[in-house]
Formats: sequence, C-alpha cells, structure tokens
Amino acid sequence: MKTIELQVDGMSCGACVKRVGAALGSLAGVGEVRVDLAGGKVRVEAEVDSRELLAALQQAGYPARVLGPANPAEARQAAGCGGSGCCCR
Repeated sequence: MKTIELQVDGMSCGACVKRVGAALGSLAGVGEVRVDLAGGKVRVEAEVDSRELLAALQQAGYPARVLGPANPAEARQAAGCGGSGCCCR
C-alpha cells in the first residue's frame, strides 16, 4: 500500500472527522485513514489513485488536494499537470 497525504478544507469538528473518514474508508482499496482535524490533513494507506480519494471527499463536501503521495508523478496528474500545455513538460 502507498501513503497519500491530503490537505482537506472545511473540517471543523468531530463530525467532520467522522464524515471524512467514512467517505475515504468506504472506498475499495483503502486501508487505514488517519484524520488530523487541527492540521486539516488526512493520511491514507491505500491501493487507489489519489483522484478517487479527492472525488470521494469532494462528493462528501470537503474539497482537498494532494500533499504527499507515494508517487510524485501521480501528484502532478492529480493536480491537472501532464497535459500538452503543462508547465512540467
């Protein structure tokens, strides 16, 4: 499994922590989910693409972005990089 770290916006209470954990934990291929309410961060041990994690959080009402994926190329792709007009090329 790889570790993916996410910055999650909009978490303000324990109920938010539960909703974020449930949104991510319900995905196939997700192992452990650790939510840091004070830091607004989530660390996920998973065998899924980070885009799936971001989509699940968006659907739950918590916009997020990737901070520390196991694969830097995946982070660029999740951020929308890699296309023909990308600055990374």
